[in-house]
Amino acid sequence: MSQQRQLAEDFRKLHRAPPILLLPNAWDPMSARIFEAAGFPAAATTSGGLAWALGYPDGEKAPWAEVVAATRRMVEAVRVPLTADIETGYGDTPDEIARNVTDIIGAGAVGINLEDGTPQPQQPVRTIEDAASRIRAARAAADAAGVPIVINARVDLYLKHVGDETTRFSETVRRAEAYLAAGADCIFVFAVADMDLIRKLTAAIKAPVNMVGRAGMPGLKALEAAGVARVSIASGATLPVMSLIARIGEELAQKGEFDMLKATMTRVEAQKLFARNEGEDR
Repeated sequence: MSQQRQLAEDFRKLHRAPPILLLPNAWDPMSARIFEAAGFPAAATTSGGLAWALGYPDGEKAPWAEVVAATRRMVEAVRVPLTADIETGYGDTPDEIARNVTDIIGAGAVGINLEDGTPQPQQPVRTIEDAASRIRAARAAADAAGVPIVINARVDLYLKHVGDETTRFSETVRRAEAYLAAGADCIFVFAVADMDLIRKLTAAIKAPVNMVGRAGMPGLKALEAAGVARVSIASGATLPVMSLIARIGEELAQKGEFDMLKATMTRVEAQKLFARNEGEDR
């Protein structure tokens, strides 16, 4: 636990931009190890990638116990801090959120993503009071566990197209203030790519702001200059990998040819990723 607390403190310090924190989102132990070997100081899970790897759709369809077990395997595969995307928290009430946050801390995670969106078209986002109460429960659970996790509170107004442009901005800032007061550390405004809007958001939100990196967006230097403290990639790595597997399958099935099986990583290199000595500390 003392080691986990230290990892949590290390992860918290990485949010003090500049420099900007780029978090790759992994979905299994191998992807987590590959990202760690690439030099990233921390990693995150992707809810979609993890669910698909377990054989379920995204959207809290994977059994919670399997999500916790998969997260634990990823934590055990790396030495860097790992934060977990737990979507809306896999629970309907603050008490359920607290219990699940306790579980994910028990798996070794040192941070969580917690969304305020819902799957219900008639109410695409929770009320501020409801969302804040869930963040408050998550913080209380972390305090009880003695691990200062980083709570990344996701605001889904832009993702869900709630309100017009003016009200969406002001409501996002209002929600950010409420979530920070409830115990969040970082605000994740999902589905925003416009740089002028990003600059406005980072100026208005008095805390680290997380944006998602997508193909076609400006690079890290531009995002850092715009005031962004943290960038994650969601399922941005999982989907290209799945696309490659799909192409391999199509070529094998349709052509019976093996050219797509060329790889830049050798079996020896893959083995080395997991060749740490038994008993070696993480």
